[in-house]
Amino acid sequence: MPLSELRELIEAHARPDLVTPIEGLRLSRIEADPLDHALTEPLLVIMAQGGKRLLLGDQVFEYRAGECLVVTAELPVTGHFLDASPRTPALALGIVLRPAAIAPLLLETPATPRSRRTQSPPAMATGPAGAELLDAAVRLLRLLDHPADAPVLAPLIEREILWRLLTGPHAAMVAQIGLAGSGLSHVSRAISWIRDHYAEPMRVTELAGLARMSPSAFHRHFRAVTAMSPLQFQKRIRLQHARTRLFAHPDDVAGAGHLVGYDSPTQFSREYRRLFGAPPGQDAAALRATLGPDTAPELVRQLP
Repeated sequence: MPLSELRELIEAHARPDLVTPIEGLRLSRIEADPLDHALTEPLLVIMAQGGKRLLLGDQVFEYRAGECLVVTAELPVTGHFLDASPRTPALALGIVLRPAAIAPLLLETPATPRSRRTQSPPAMATGPAGAELLDAAVRLLRLLDHPADAPVLAPLIEREILWRLLTGPHAAMVAQIGLAGSGLSHVSRAISWIRDHYAEPMRVTELAGLARMSPSAFHRHFRAVTAMSPLQFQKRIRLQHARTRLFAHPDDVAGAGHLVGYDSPTQFSREYRRLFGAPPGQDAAALRATLGPDTAPELVRQLP
């Protein structure tokens, strides 16, 4: 069965940093189920064992063994693994979805009637992986035991996997990654600006100009893609960076808030507690006790 072999291969090759010798392929083995907050990237994730529940804005996504998650933009998400333990860890593989790899395949996909969609599709979805996708994933992971074959065969299998996505139920959202003029590509420019300038004042009119949209259209497309407003998105990014800063400097709560763009320490503490469930100093102390002082939260990597 593809799923059982997939579990065995992930168990054999997963590392704490997710990295594998095959570019864009990541493997995850999680024994505990802590709540984690992360900024994702465009990915296909296939769950081989266990499951995960994700919160994006006010939307909940859940996927389990034999199912997949498709993410088409950088998104701040909160996640919680399901049924993960040392005896039965959560096992998953991730494949980075690159525009340069997807764009050429769009010329080969079957012609379909153009939708009159007035807004961009959501940037996150779940569903069954399907037998063909699982089979291709297994063959990709087998190459980890044959490193001499990987440089030649891995790109071919990646192409097959992307083809399965572009001809499957998530075709419309995956195709947006490879289309230079898509709504997703325009919104992604704004997402990148917020990611790189999260501590700076943000003006929606300027972001709309960056996305080449009117302010009203930009706001509609941005919320459709990310399930949150630009202001909410920026706030999530700010607080995640503040958490990383506090892990290294747990006694400098005011400084951490100021560095990520908060002028009011009270507002910073209030919004931090709302997202992470504890005041900044208390949360940082709990993280250091759990992870150890030499491990930064941004290095504790997990697939979404």
